[in-house]
Amino acid sequence: MDSKKVHQLAVNTIRMLAVDAVEKAKSGHPGMPMGMADCAFVLWHRFLRFNPEDPNWINRDRFLLSAGHGSMLLYSMLHLSGYDVSVDDLRQFRQWGSRTPGHPEKGCLPGVETTTGPLGQGFANGVGMAIGSRILADRFNRDDFSPIDHHIYGIVSDGDIMEGITSEAASVAGHLQLGNIIYIYDDNRVTIDGQTNLTFSEDVEKRFQAYGWHTLTIDGHNHEEIGSAIELGIKTQNKPTLIIAKTHIGYGSPNRQDSSVSHGAPLGEDEVIATKKHLGWPLEPKFIIPEEIKPLFKERRDVLKTLYNRWQKQFKDWQQAYPDLRDLLNRMISKDLPDNLEEQLIVTISDKPAATRVCSQKILNKAAQAIPSIIGGSADLGSSVKTFIDGAGDISASSFYGRNLHFGIREHGMGGILNGIALYGGFIPYGSTFLVFADYMRPSIRLTSIMGLQVVYVFSHDSLFVGEDGPTHQPVEQIASLRMMPGLTVFRPADGLETAMAWAYALRRKQGPTALCLTRQTVPLLERSESFDPGIIQKGGYVLSREDGSKPDVILVATGSEVSIAVEAKRLLAKDGKQIRVVSMPSVEVFLSQDEGYRNSVIIKNVPLSVIEAATSYGWHRITRAPMLSITMDQFGKSAPYQVLAEKFGFTGESVAEKISSWLEELA
Repeated sequence: MDSKKVHQLAVNTIRMLAVDAVEKAKSGHPGMPMGMADCAFVLWHRFLRFNPEDPNWINRDRFLLSAGHGSMLLYSMLHLSGYDVSVDDLRQFRQWGSRTPGHPEKGCLPGVETTTGPLGQGFANGVGMAIGSRILADRFNRDDFSPIDHHIYGIVSDGDIMEGITSEAASVAGHLQLGNIIYIYDDNRVTIDGQTNLTFSEDVEKRFQAYGWHTLTIDGHNHEEIGSAIELGIKTQNKPTLIIAKTHIGYGSPNRQDSSVSHGAPLGEDEVIATKKHLGWPLEPKFIIPEEIKPLFKERRDVLKTLYNRWQKQFKDWQQAYPDLRDLLNRMISKDLPDNLEEQLIVTISDKPAATRVCSQKILNKAAQAIPSIIGGSADLGSSVKTFIDGAGDISASSFYGRNLHFGIREHGMGGILNGIALYGGFIPYGSTFLVFADYMRPSIRLTSIMGLQVVYVFSHDSLFVGEDGPTHQPVEQIASLRMMPGLTVFRPADGLETAMAWAYALRRKQGPTALCLTRQTVPLLERSESFDPGIIQKGGYVLSREDGSKPDVILVATGSEVSIAVEAKRLLAKDGKQIRVVSMPSVEVFLSQDEGYRNSVIIKNVPLSVIEAATSYGWHRITRAPMLSITMDQFGKSAPYQVLAEKFGFTGESVAEKISSWLEELA
């Protein structure tokens, strides 16, 4: 059999594996894998560099299936390319306990670089990976050897191109001239509801050219055109490349090709038979891998193994020639932290009242000096959110040696790019904006949590006390919304010491994201005993001020800037002989993760409790079954100086003391 026929047989194998898997599951998206099989085959067979025996090789090309609904395309390529993906895995597509879920999920299979499905996310992740690659290349490549010289490849769909996050990420990629990105756009002109001309008439090529991308339009079923386009993308080093591949969704299906019916549902038994006959494919057995194509994929693996072994030898020589670079790279890959991290961060704390965002700036800069993996920026708010690393330089198209990223006013894109940087490895990325705008990046944060990535979110301007900017900028529901997201840890520190310990917690937490919610306004220094152990802050909640008697009449629980209000309320209530305990709870979810004994030592059972937080009361019921008074903000705010807002909405020590006193009388 000549090479063209073998290649076509391989392509049809990819198509039919997807068809059989979707049909067996009675669920899935067969159309996209059928349409993009040619592009995937050419990319993986001729260009993609990888080693199935070392799937985390640092210099592998990354392949992202942003069009994650076509997951069987990726699973089939992994199996055929020699990864630890069996035919049985393909047979268990979309089933309970399967390694092949409905959309690619990081950690289920080797070779799956990111969790995709929400459209546009993979596109943005790839931009983050490309940034990570360029940063490492600028730091570690030398004239005699470049340990980092790979590409970021991806397949994107019409849905990816339509989503807003793609626009944001594509603009960043073009601005930074990320020539290590090559995306293939599956331009099949079909979405779930029908032809794309129902909603989509823009010129995608001109749009991406305006972003600063290199664009090519090809026949997505012509192997020569596909290969030539990828080669041109590789040669184009100062622009990301978008290859617009004109394809047919459901290719080979006599009655479903070019139809939205093939997008999100099995072909059906009759159409599967018709498709196999049309493509000259045996009706049985299912999930067949023709013997003729196996040498094709083995030969490619052998070529790649030779490249890999050569790189390993050169890398070993590089490590010996540049021991300082070797040590730095190892520190970054392991995300090495100093043993006395907390102590180093605590020394930055001022002995004067300060906004926690200001405290955070000093803490971040101290941490960055000790931890080379830290890198990040903000959505055009650096001067407000205080996240600039002093003296570290900016990342730009001309140099990726800096550590300060400028995302522009692109919160959603920032979230997706941060995930890509975290996925790339070697970095602890952070991103910052006002807390109220966390909503703009929530889908990306959700995926960070699903994947368990170490990303630090620095959200300042954390409450009603933003003040004059008014309700559009005063977060009310955002804190509770973030707290309810599985896998995300939220800290709302009350002063500099809590901010330092929150940062330390986030930097040590390598298996999940952390959000730091920081004040715009100055907050007082909290008084603690000389014997106070700062480590207790990392239990999420602790007794800041104990009652004088054997048992408190009421426990005041507060977070952030409201902790000082609770302390003042205690002082006033104590004048009436009340026994008051003040608990600072910077992280509700961390507190709830402690053992029952510790929780009960802080929140005593059956003692009335009052929560004081300038945000919605939602979620606070989790910390007690005792009577609870919520002094919270279950409405939107107003535009006025924050001192006025505190008085009008009842967030002063005097107002809180009066409410609690009246409530205790009602309970008596």
